[in-house]
Amino acid sequence: MDYIEKLENEIGSRKVLKDEASLYSYGFDASIHHAMPDVIVRPSSTEDVVSIVKIAHEYGIPVIPRGAGTALSGQAVPIRGGIILDMIAMNRIKEIKIEDLYCVVEPGVIYGKLNEELSKYGFFFPPSPGSGDVCSVGGMIATNASGMRAIKYGATRDYVLGLEAVFPPGKAYKLGSRTIKNSSGYQIERLLVGSEGTLGIITETTIRISPLPEKRAVALASFNSLYDAGKGVANIISAGILPSALEIMDKVCIQAVNKSMNIGLPDAEAILLIEKDGRGEEIKQDMERIAEICKKSGATKIEFTDDEERMKELWKGRKGVLPSLSRYGENMVSVSLADDMSVPISKIPDAIKAFQKIAEKNNILIGTYGHAGDGNLHTKILIDPTKEESWKRAEKAVDEIYRKVYELGGIVSGEHGIGISKAPWMVKENIELMEKIKMAIDPKNIMNPGKMMQWKGSIITHLRYM
Repeated sequence: MDYIEKLENEIGSRKVLKDEASLYSYGFDASIHHAMPDVIVRPSSTEDVVSIVKIAHEYGIPVIPRGAGTALSGQAVPIRGGIILDMIAMNRIKEIKIEDLYCVVEPGVIYGKLNEELSKYGFFFPPSPGSGDVCSVGGMIATNASGMRAIKYGATRDYVLGLEAVFPPGKAYKLGSRTIKNSSGYQIERLLVGSEGTLGIITETTIRISPLPEKRAVALASFNSLYDAGKGVANIISAGILPSALEIMDKVCIQAVNKSMNIGLPDAEAILLIEKDGRGEEIKQDMERIAEICKKSGATKIEFTDDEERMKELWKGRKGVLPSLSRYGENMVSVSLADDMSVPISKIPDAIKAFQKIAEKNNILIGTYGHAGDGNLHTKILIDPTKEESWKRAEKAVDEIYRKVYELGGIVSGEHGIGISKAPWMVKENIELMEKIKMAIDPKNIMNPGKMMQWKGSIITHLRYM
């Protein structure tokens, strides 16, 4: 009996997919990479996951957990074949305990759907990734996802109180607690946050929740210099103001969004979108200070709004940068390569200036945007994916970008994770310790093998474009 037949016998053939169309479709996530799995399995319970891991461990078969497939660095791409574990069927919100500030959910719950339910009680789960309407909570935990509101509210890791997870050779563990404070030994549940499926499979999580703010307002500041916009970010933060979001977009991103979405963003070299939440009077006072700081930093125009529809439109434009960039020019697509670095906030102007020089030097087009308020930038490279020379120039630019990021005291990924696309630039000291932890927990190396510290060589590999 082969392992696929054994999977069908153990958990039921209806939960196992092996037709060519499904195998091809599940070879993608939202990154530039693609590879074919051998089989797709859709567990509906922790018991299913335990059975799958036991069989995979017995046969030495790779297991690649997958949420909604929104990963941008190749985390869910089965580069060594094996089993894609589609967790979306495990999508129950098991408990909401407002009085204890937590909820308990399965990994396939969609972030946006969870917040719809929590909003009925006046609460929310704050990390706010750009893919929030479709991404799963399990995927967010696996990559330590965050988004535009991390500057005030933090990342996913800051909200994980406890987990249930299955580890090789096939055993489920309850980790962490349902208490706000926990000083009881190793917090192993936190180790799984950002582990990208390389250690175990999350089957349940207890998440801390927060009260929804009373009110929000947004300022839109236009600049004739991208460097000045970066200075504006640093100046706002150093003034002691804590926005709930502080986003930057360069001219390439502005033009792409206006072209594809008709949002009507200003014709400027750069804009800042600054959101403040809280009480009405507090917001008004802080917005007046923000306006003054932006003007002193070189802003040419500032627009304020607390109109819900206008704010939705502005945030829709900001979230639409990634798909819009692929419509910027003919025969060009936006590729996720050096797209997620994080630098100290004070170094934002220097990073932006360096990225512009690197783009010019390598004769490529880069759209720069991101969560500048917490130092997390995105640089989307626009290339012709059918030309090998375009990929070579892009890879060279990526290397130069990350070298500059480290020179500025930054790190390779702020919120999207490592996967394949950022693996060559991980800190060597981290790699050594991560490998020791990985082999202690997963000695047969079946859990999402070949990712993060295990990836060697070029990132221009397993391409979905060729």
